[in-house]
Amino acid sequence: MRVLITGITGMTGSHLADYLLTRDNVEVYGTYRWRSRMDNLEDIKRAGRLNIIGEGSTVTDVAVLRSLVAEQGNPGKVNLVEGDMMDPYAMKRVIGAIRPDRIFHLAAQSYVPGSWAGPAETIQRNIIGQVNLLEAIREAGIDPLIHIAGSSEEYGLAYPNEVPIKESNPLRPMSPYAVSKVAQEMLALQYFRSYGLKAIVTRGFNHEGPRRGHVFVTSNLAKQIAEIEKGLRSPVILVGDLSSQRDWTDVRDFVRAYWLVLEKGEPGEVYNIGSGVARQVKDLLDILLSMSQVQVEVKVDPSRFRPSDVRLLLADASKFTQLTGWRPEIPFTQTLKDLLSYWRERV
Repeated sequence: MRVLITGITGMTGSHLADYLLTRDNVEVYGTYRWRSRMDNLEDIKRAGRLNIIGEGSTVTDVAVLRSLVAEQGNPGKVNLVEGDMMDPYAMKRVIGAIRPDRIFHLAAQSYVPGSWAGPAETIQRNIIGQVNLLEAIREAGIDPLIHIAGSSEEYGLAYPNEVPIKESNPLRPMSPYAVSKVAQEMLALQYFRSYGLKAIVTRGFNHEGPRRGHVFVTSNLAKQIAEIEKGLRSPVILVGDLSSQRDWTDVRDFVRAYWLVLEKGEPGEVYNIGSGVARQVKDLLDILLSMSQVQVEVKVDPSRFRPSDVRLLLADASKFTQLTGWRPEIPFTQTLKDLLSYWRERV
C-alpha cells in the first residue's frame, strides 16, 4: 500500500511518518517544498530511513518523476518528493508519479494568530492548496482514500449548552484559519458528492507533543521554561489568556486515530477526534512549572491576545470511538514532560 502525507515536515506529519514506518506493507511518501525545514524528520534521517527522490534535480514532467519514483523509491524508508501545494502543476506531477492508495492531507498554515496577521495567505494556502490536490487526484484517474485534517476551531463560538461538542453542532468560525478549515471541509464533501472522491474529514481538537512549533502555546511555554533553566532569559514567563480551555491529546495518539480514520471511516463523513477532557491553559502552565525547579514570575503580554478567541473547546468523540475503539493512551502529563524534554535538548 502506497501512502502519501502532505505536510510531512510538520509536527503531526512527521509523527504520522514515524507511525507508518511501524506498519507492515506500507510505503511512505511525503511532499516537501525546497524551503521546508527538515528538523522534524531528523530522527528518521539519523536512523537512515529518509530518502529524497530526485534530490538536486528539477523535474517538470510527470513521466520522468514516475520513473524516478520507480527507480529510487524505497519501501522501508520515508520517501520525499518535492511539490508545493500552491503549484497545480507540481501537484499533478506528484500525484501522477506516486499514484497513492491513501492520502493524509495535513499541509496547511495552521497557526491561528498567524491567520490574523496573514489572512489572505492562510486562505490561499489552505483552500487553493487543497483544490490543487483534489484536481490532481481527479486528473490522475486514481481512487485513493483521502483524509482531510479539519480542526475543532471550525466550531468557534460554542455555547455552554452545546458542550461537549458533537459533529452536528453549528460551525461558527472565529478566525481566518477557522474559516479556511471550514472551506476545506466543504470542498472535500463537495468533491465526494460531485466526483466520488473518497474523502473523510476529521475535526481534530488540540494535539500536542515533541516537535510542536514554538509559536504554539504549549510549546512556547515549555521553551520559555527551558530557556530560563539554562539562564538564557530572565525568570519571567510571558503569557496570553490563561483562562481559555482546550481539549488536548498527545500527537502520537492522534496519528493512530488518523490511520483508523482511513481504516474504518466512511467516505463523506466527518469525525471529531479528542480526549473529552478540557483543561485551562493555566493548568498546562502549572504542570510544566511543577516539572522544573526554576522560580518564575508569570507576566501577561497583551500582544499574545487574539482579536477574538474561542473560550472552550471540548470534544464529544463518541461517533469516532464507537466506530474504531480508539482511545488516547498517553497521559497529558507525559505529553508535557516529553515536550519540555524536547526543548531542553534544543535551547
